[in-house]
Amino acid sequence: MRADRLLSLVLLLRHRGRMTAPAIARELEVSTRTVLRDVEALSAAGIPVYAERGRHGGFALLPGFSTDLTGLTPDEAVALLTSPARATSDALGLGEAFSSAIRKVVAALPEGSREAATDATGRVLVRRGGFLRDAPEPPAVDALHTVQRAVFTGHRLRIRYAARGAEEGRWRTVEPLGLVEAAGAWYLLALHDGADRTYRISRIEAAEELDEPAQRPTGVDLEELWQRRRDEFRRALPHVVARIRVREERRAELTRTALTVTDPGTVRTTEDTEDADGEPGEVAEDERTDQDVAAGGWSVMTAAFGDLRHAIRVVWSLAPDAEALHPPELVTALRERAEAVAAAHRP
Repeated sequence: MRADRLLSLVLLLRHRGRMTAPAIARELEVSTRTVLRDVEALSAAGIPVYAERGRHGGFALLPGFSTDLTGLTPDEAVALLTSPARATSDALGLGEAFSSAIRKVVAALPEGSREAATDATGRVLVRRGGFLRDAPEPPAVDALHTVQRAVFTGHRLRIRYAARGAEEGRWRTVEPLGLVEAAGAWYLLALHDGADRTYRISRIEAAEELDEPAQRPTGVDLEELWQRRRDEFRRALPHVVARIRVREERRAELTRTALTVTDPGTVRTTEDTEDADGEPGEVAEDERTDQDVAAGGWSVMTAAFGDLRHAIRVVWSLAPDAEALHPPELVTALRERAEAVAAAHRP
């Protein structure tokens, strides 16, 4: 709806400050022409938005202009009230501030929307544990509050960090860029001597916030930076690439647990052969197609794993609905494990 887009535009300018029309268009996923029409509509409605020309120009709101949150729809309010951000706020020591903010959001809603939102949130419960087991609570991280404070204040940080495999941590001074919580673990994205670094918070043995401004580049996109570093880390792993035959209903699990999964072309297995003189001959290929191997509701996928143990663990967890076709060492390891399990359970 246009009203929602106009409100989003006002909040965007309040948060980002001066922005060009193309930048606003990308953020709101509309055309530049639509942005210009929306700006004109806001001006006609009395919203003090103005344009600045020139190389560094754009649209901005007059300083001091403020809005309230009465433009929230009931669905948007419910999304806030049931947000998992509460757990993140508790971990950062901001649980009380989060609760206070939620109360202000509720108070700002119109009466009808307030009743609908609070009634809906009373009918939704999100819990980490299931019927059979409770998910482990994330471990307390002593250094997290110090790191969080330095990130928020924009100060440099001195940390004693124990890298994987190191007997003890080493002190270093870093320029914090941001905090990321992923899969229950916290990470600090920072610069050290100008180089990109990612530090797992649980490995920070001690942290000191320094009374010095951090050298943080302008325009840091934390989500893009995290994704790039995550992709670089995965590419650096000594991958094991395997072909896996998997039932259609289990494909999603394979995709979720492997590093990457793609649909392969022709399924080929290669073996070195020897000619009559005992010299290496041509490579023999099994020209079975995916359709041949994947008949009867099965698919053949090419999956990348961190190492052989990772591949064994994933395929074993999918058995008997998954079969390793290649490489031979993975096939052999799974066969030996299956034989050992069968032998242990013989009557």
